[in-house]
Amino acid sequence: MLEAVTKIDSPAVWCGEELAARDDWIWQFEPEEIEQLHQLDRRCGETPLEAISADAVEGGLVRRLAEVQRQLEYGSGATWVRGFPVDRFSNEAAARLFWIMSQRIGTPLSQSASGERLFGVRDAGFGKEDARTRGPNTRRKLSFHTDRCDVIGFMCLQQAKEGGESQLVSSAAVYNRISERRPDLLAELLRPFYYQRHNVDLGSDVAYCRQPVFSFFQGHFATSFLRVLIDRADASGEVPPMSDRQREALDYLEEVCEAAELQYRFTMQRGDLLFLNNWSTLHRRTAFTDWPEPERRRHLLRIWMSVPNSRPLDPLFADHFGDTRAGAVRGGIRAAADGTA
Repeated sequence: MLEAVTKIDSPAVWCGEELAARDDWIWQFEPEEIEQLHQLDRRCGETPLEAISADAVEGGLVRRLAEVQRQLEYGSGATWVRGFPVDRFSNEAAARLFWIMSQRIGTPLSQSASGERLFGVRDAGFGKEDARTRGPNTRRKLSFHTDRCDVIGFMCLQQAKEGGESQLVSSAAVYNRISERRPDLLAELLRPFYYQRHNVDLGSDVAYCRQPVFSFFQGHFATSFLRVLIDRADASGEVPPMSDRQREALDYLEEVCEAAELQYRFTMQRGDLLFLNNWSTLHRRTAFTDWPEPERRRHLLRIWMSVPNSRPLDPLFADHFGDTRAGAVRGGIRAAADGTA
């Protein structure tokens, strides 16, 4: 492990206004690319998702998606894709095309104990104490976090009646601010915290693991943060309790993420796609109010991916991610042996 740096200087460091002014992270579908989507649909419309390979994509879309893959690792860490003609396709066809395009970026991973690799993000109506409840299947405001993958992708099929705003921050910019203002707390965030196994992670035989929020390995920076699992571990009584300084560090991290000038905020519209590098960005969405009609309710598709141009990770991430080598297929939730969700 390399010693932490005082300040990170890379294209992945940005504040909200800076990202808004950049033209390297937004892709607007061109007419010829839309035609390629229709051709893809005609060729693959009757093929099951699991039988469709990335080679189905042809023409300019191949170059576009290769650039997205490069930009996510070496650019801002975010790509917002506008103009997917969602009204010209059924939801099933749109999901199929999202799946095919995502395969050009990385390898889809399981997101549940039942092995789901294309996950529907919508309010499932589960009660607060229901073990099936996860942030994505509620209407509530989420906290800034990362997911268990190199890259996360979203497709918006239906937006909420009100709310559901997406908020992004550069985790490297957050790191720089903490380094400048509270280096004492940064030192805590570079040390490992206990994480409890997620309540849907039924295929894992590791009840707790330890990993840092910020890390440097072989010259590469990475951020990984899901506070709810840290707090659950701390409340369990089965691992050493957090110190007051550790808790202060986590609180301060979330306080810095709340700085309006660091955030880029927008609401995904029907047909928007969003791809994020989890090692260089943190994200959340605000609470939302849904439409009363079931067919109009907020509905996003989510995919977790392991990408071939990924960075190497601190070996402490092995319990959650498996292989920590650069470019390895890693992350996701291991499917339960009995296939239960």
